[in-house]
Formats: sequence, C-alpha cells, structure tokens
Amino acid sequence: MTACPTLVTERLILRPFEESDLDDYLELNVDPPVRRSLRVPESFGRSDAWRSLALWRGQWELRGSGHFAVEERASGRFVGRAGLHRPELPDWPGLEVGWALHSRYWGQGYATEAGAAAVAYAFEVMGADELFSVVLPDNDRSRAVAGRLGFTLQDERVLSHHPEQHGIWRLGRDQWEQAGPTRPVRSTDGLL
Repeated sequence: MTACPTLVTERLILRPFEESDLDDYLELNVDPPVRRSLRVPESFGRSDAWRSLALWRGQWELRGSGHFAVEERASGRFVGRAGLHRPELPDWPGLEVGWALHSRYWGQGYATEAGAAAVAYAFEVMGADELFSVVLPDNDRSRAVAGRLGFTLQDERVLSHHPEQHGIWRLGRDQWEQAGPTRPVRSTDGLL
C-alpha cells in the first residue's frame, strides 16, 4: 500500500514507482538528451537511480506529493516520471510540477498530458492555491510544456541546491480554473 494514487489520462497511467522500475528509471536518467536537459552527472549510476526512485516513493508517504512513474496505457512501456515535488530546500518556491521523459517519447505531448494530470491532482485533491515549475532557462522543451500548462515565468534566480540560474514558473488556482483543465484525468481510487 502506498500514499501515491494512480491517475489515468487519455494515453498514460501515472502510478507509484515499483522496484521493478529501477532499470527503466536508470535508462531514463542516463539518456544523453535527458542527462543534458536536467544536468544529470556522468557519475549517475544504478545506486543513484535507486535512491532517486525511493525518494519519489518516500515523498508520497511523508508529504502526500511526489513524482509518479509514467507509462503508456496502450503498451505498458515506461515513459518517465512526472508529478509534484516539495524538497526540503530553504529557497524552493513551493509545490512544483515537474516531468522527465525518455527522449524517445519527446514530441508526443506526453509531458503536457502528465503535467496536466499532476496540476489537476494538486488543485483538486491537495487543495493547492499555487504551483510552480522550476526549469533551467535553456531547457526549451520544458519551458514550452510549462507554458502549455498555463504557467507564466515569474523570476529567474540561482537556487541553493544548484549553481545555475533557474526559471521560476507559477500557476495560480484562479488562472487554472479560468482556463479549465487541459486534459481529462481520473484516478483509480476515486479522488478525481
């Protein structure tokens, strides 16, 4: 049993990470385009993937938020991760919506679809008033996804955990409600 729900969108299943995801999760993080986009260090290996995967699962247990393992509904293939993040960092802007998909799935709208499900969960189930997306300024694909989800760039600054400047994108509940959800989503536990 886990605190992480399972969400179903038109083409995706967002579910809790399982130990069996480890090899796919490692492959995601060492995929060269993903590595460049997220600044994953060359030293990142299997034990790092395990800790990261466990962090996402544990964050659900401790904070009621975290990233989901994302898979295609039609094929059952692992696509990446997406969800909600609240790290214990003094200068983190707030509850973040984020995503990282293996590059072979880029350009198919999956990041937007998964991000929209996370946004809906945050506002409708968690009762969030505002959300953020923290994106490196040269990550044009993630900047575009944030824009499609309704986020607007609020600030650019260096955060304590990383030496590079990040864009801080914001989406308020009022903006989201005016625009309406970008994609329908349901949860297998009836939360949405």
